Amino acid sequence: MTVAPPTAAAETPRRSFRRFRTSRGRQTWAGLGMVAPAAILLLLFLIIPVILAFTLSFTNARLISPNPPRFVGVDNFIRAFTADPVFVQSIGNTALFALVVVPVQAGLGLALAVLVNRRLRGTTFFRVVYFIPVVTSIVVVSILWKFLYQDDGLINSMIDAVTFGQWRGTDWLNDPSTALGAIIVMSIWQAVGFHMIIWLSGLQTIPEELYEAARMDGASPWRQFTNVTWPGLRPTMVFVLVTITIAALGLFVQIDVMTQGGPQGATSTIVFHAVRKGYEQQEIGYAAAISLIFFVAVLIIALIQRRLTREKD
Repeated sequence: MTVAPPTAAAETPRRSFRRFRTSRGRQTWAGLGMVAPAAILLLLFLIIPVILAFTLSFTNARLISPNPPRFVGVDNFIRAFTADPVFVQSIGNTALFALVVVPVQAGLGLALAVLVNRRLRGTTFFRVVYFIPVVTSIVVVSILWKFLYQDDGLINSMIDAVTFGQWRGTDWLNDPSTALGAIIVMSIWQAVGFHMIIWLSGLQTIPEELYEAARMDGASPWRQFTNVTWPGLRPTMVFVLVTITIAALGLFVQIDVMTQGGPQGATSTIVFHAVRKGYEQQEIGYAAAISLIFFVAVLIIALIQRRLTREKD
């Protein structure tokens, strides 16, 4: 009596078990096990929300509504640019904020990094002082500066004392001509310490021998900066510009705490407008369309920045 050879289906579990028992198989399963938690979190909190936002942006979905969502095509995008003046104003406010904050914050951070990079007594103290606003909650900082900007706040009191009552400050956050500028000043002050640390780390990667050679050639401090320091900071510059730009375009917390988009929409930004439309006015579909527009804009700007820095390199 002959016994039939085992079928391929019967051999599959054995082969899988043998493969698992090998060193390479155990490494593969161990790697998958370590990747699984991060992959699940990315799937739940990044990939699925992005897919949902993309889908909802083409519907009239509301946060709470007895009616099911209805497909409306590109009506939400047309509405954003033609029938929503606050959205258009938010684009201008966001662009103005980024155009001012990016160069000023990057330049000031570089200047502070050059100063605290010197081997002098007390530089560690100043590094800590400049970095304290970064580790302080942005909500707390916004509340404190809101008090400073009040009509009877500390800033106006100082102006009154310095000018001996000849010039009186305004109610900074309730004046459409000064509200956005006040938030720009506060935002630069709060985040400049972080970029100072990034510039400082880049400065400390430049070999000291290059500066010694430049000094032996009779180079002035400015020549040392332009010919040695700045070329060595090119990779750091790319990181700093991209991070500042993304943070500036995503301005939200300061607006939400200090002005609520006012006065008269003078401080409304794209992100704040999307949140207000989605949660306060419950227009989730329209808010998703605004978020998609914002995502595409940030992506294009980041790619342009990367392209420009590559050409310089």
